[in-house]
Amino acid sequence: MLDPEQNSSFHDHYLDVPFDLSQVFFIGTANTKDTIPPPLLDRMETIEMSGYTTDEKFHIAQDHLWPRELEDHGLSQITIELSRDTLMAIIETYTREAGVRGLKRELSRIVRFAASRIARNPTEQIAITRADLASILGPPRFEYEELGVEGVPGIVTGLAWTPVGGEILFVEAAAIPGDGKVIVTGKLGDVMKESSQIAVALARSRLETLAKTVVYKDRDIHIHIPGGAVPKDGPSAGITMFAAVASMMLGIPINPKVAMTGEITLQGKCLPVGGIKEKLLAAARSGVREVLLPARNAKDLEEIPSDVLHSFDINLISNVDDLLRDVLGTPRPTLHQRADIDRITTPIPPSEPHLYRDGIR
Repeated sequence: MLDPEQNSSFHDHYLDVPFDLSQVFFIGTANTKDTIPPPLLDRMETIEMSGYTTDEKFHIAQDHLWPRELEDHGLSQITIELSRDTLMAIIETYTREAGVRGLKRELSRIVRFAASRIARNPTEQIAITRADLASILGPPRFEYEELGVEGVPGIVTGLAWTPVGGEILFVEAAAIPGDGKVIVTGKLGDVMKESSQIAVALARSRLETLAKTVVYKDRDIHIHIPGGAVPKDGPSAGITMFAAVASMMLGIPINPKVAMTGEITLQGKCLPVGGIKEKLLAAARSGVREVLLPARNAKDLEEIPSDVLHSFDINLISNVDDLLRDVLGTPRPTLHQRADIDRITTPIPPSEPHLYRDGIR
């Protein structure tokens, strides 16, 4: 049916009649490609579309969804006050989605609540506050992970992509008595488990000579990613798992406000990953102050909103040696991504001209 070489003579076996589908333009949508059969996906052109940002959802709700709900419920002539703080609370704690379908349902519930109060007292002035949401919508359904105040060796902040947007995640590493095995927990997929093996092998090859206080051939390394009920997969946590193991082996904490994402190889290279926009939005929302990205993801920064880019520093790393300079506490200049530039630049310190070429780190 979808093959342009054959669908001019498509035959419907249910109706037992032929159809010419050669002039039909098929459009399909899905939240994720993982569940689409490969033969079907191979016959389509894929157009990736990122979900709405929190700010975009706010303006869609304020300018379109809320007025429409008032009109649909016959309340367009009645002023019902819904403050920005209340609307943002609905978006962040009662919905978690790429679109706004769930947000529309929650606004509809609020309008019905207001309509019942107006029916009892037509002269009442209705103002919905954040404190009212629990009695109208029930207790908050979602909470975002919160960054720690102080760093702990072996715990590192990572960035993840999900079908409903970006999130921060925490990778924990610990050494326990054993015989050198790698234990991974947190409901991880096969790709993520392989990334953990690479992260441990790379950390052992690079760091065991420095971590003299622990003989790791007599220890098991346990890597855990909290949120065991949520499936997690993909290679983009490789650099985070390596950093967690390195931090644990060296006993040096990494600032929890430093988040990272990237795939790693056994040679220590940091490879590009997807979902950069969603991940950086999650970093900005969570109060992250520095983000480590693969250098080959620099091109993805062009589509990031300017207010997000101004909320933290961005370091582009090519291999784990760049990361180790941060883990070991060696001072290293950072790159700050401006919204209106076409390349990543930073001033050249007089004491370190050899680290730069044409002003680019």
